[in-house]
Amino acid sequence: MRPALCALGTAALVLLTAVPAVAADADRDFTIEDPRITESSGLAASRAHPGVYWTHNDQDAPLIYGVDSRTGETVATLTMKGVGTPRDMEGISVGPDGAIYVGDIGDNLDGSWDHVWIYRFPEPKELKDQTVRATQYDVKYADGARNAEALMVHPKTGRVYIASKNEDGGGLYQGPERLTTSGTNVFRRVDEVPWVTDGAFSPSGDRLVLRGYFMAKEYTWKNGRLGDEGTAVGAPFQGQSESVTYTPDGSAFMFGSEGKKSRVVRVDREGGSESPSGKPSGTSGASPDSPSASPSEGGTGNATLGFLVLAGATVLVVGVKRLLRKN
Repeated sequence: MRPALCALGTAALVLLTAVPAVAADADRDFTIEDPRITESSGLAASRAHPGVYWTHNDQDAPLIYGVDSRTGETVATLTMKGVGTPRDMEGISVGPDGAIYVGDIGDNLDGSWDHVWIYRFPEPKELKDQTVRATQYDVKYADGARNAEALMVHPKTGRVYIASKNEDGGGLYQGPERLTTSGTNVFRRVDEVPWVTDGAFSPSGDRLVLRGYFMAKEYTWKNGRLGDEGTAVGAPFQGQSESVTYTPDGSAFMFGSEGKKSRVVRVDREGGSESPSGKPSGTSGASPDSPSASPSEGGTGNATLGFLVLAGATVLVVGVKRLLRKN
């Protein structure tokens, strides 16, 4: 084939393969395939690795799993070193310092332990099975021991919050400005919350989502407190509603559950993704971030891109055929 035809053919191939399928498939519904993960009890979106979500079992093994939302496969198993044997790990969050925080804060006897623990370690730069050295912090509540499952690290201030779990309503507890290893970190009650199994701050830190077994609400965050009564976000029905987090762009919630091959379900957030200023960005018409966009289709934005790529490839193919006829 002549050089001109080779160039056209190469360009057509590049266009046909240029659709960002991987990006479109990330941060969507997925099934956790790892047979070791049977009690996924927390969920946090990676800051260093797009499309990866950190989770852990509700058990006493110091293991954290990185799961690729594109495939549902575990791409990293982290073994925490330098901490004691966990009792009941229930929450996980990624802080602004690039560290992963794990809340060993569960207490099924509802206040039988006079202290609980938080573990912290830098998020690995490389996704592989590895041992990570973690820092362990002792935690107590100012008003006495209690059960909790939700641990949230504010993405701007780095302050840690815990929501206690109680069928009749729990408390939102604020930790010290900075956690310390030199003594006990006392968490003080600053607000009231419903029956909560997990929670997460939005990437901007302007909102907080809390979920329970039968509901999930998003609250505005103002002056270190809940800023309103919350808005229901349409959480999916799941057998054991245990976890929630935001997608990295804040455009949707990811809801997880316990059980073998448990499903993580994306629910698009009304209002769309966050702009660089941290505020919800305006949208016009359907978009990948609007409730009307189908998660499996990736919204009209991807559909439009696919159409343009296909149209461009078609033009190139037609040009190739014409050149062939001339030669």
